[in-house]
Amino acid sequence: MIEGKALIPIERIENVIIQIRDHKVIIATDLAKIYGVTTRKLNQAIKRNIDRFPPDFLFQLTQKEKEEVITICDHLENLKYSPYLPFAFTEHGAIMAASVLNSKRAIHVSVYVVRAFVKLREMVSTHKELALKLLEMEQRLESHDKQIQAVLEAIQQLMTLPAKPHKKIGFIVKERQATYGRRGIKRKKG
Repeated sequence: MIEGKALIPIERIENVIIQIRDHKVIIATDLAKIYGVTTRKLNQAIKRNIDRFPPDFLFQLTQKEKEEVITICDHLENLKYSPYLPFAFTEHGAIMAASVLNSKRAIHVSVYVVRAFVKLREMVSTHKELALKLLEMEQRLESHDKQIQAVLEAIQQLMTLPAKPHKKIGFIVKERQATYGRRGIKRKKG
């Protein structure tokens, strides 16, 4: 490490970490560049020490995954000319690769690889927490929207004037009551 400067910027390492099969990984080509060796030398070291790399440390891409990686990552375009399927290293696999390479640069740079993975993990964790908080706020706002809508409807009902009763059109006829006198004769009142 040079005074105050890292061997390799963490941002450069972060840029080569991709997600495959629900794992954050570094493709062998990128890891070899970071550790200052050829991809061939890295792959040979891995094959000599394959017992140190369980499936959660290292896996080989399928042809479909290789094509997707080439499509997504411009800097890995040369992989399309390789007849081999590349290896993908998880965080633990990348550190183990540094130990099997056994070079000073690989050992020093492995610290930065770990820091890059940790930083990405923290960012993912922060985004999950933020997403949960946003979901909670949306749910609260939806319930508030419904309540506000109910209040507005009630206010609108209060603001509408009751309809005036319609005046009846026409004549009102009052029937006169007939009264009977002493002799039983009907007399008109009025």
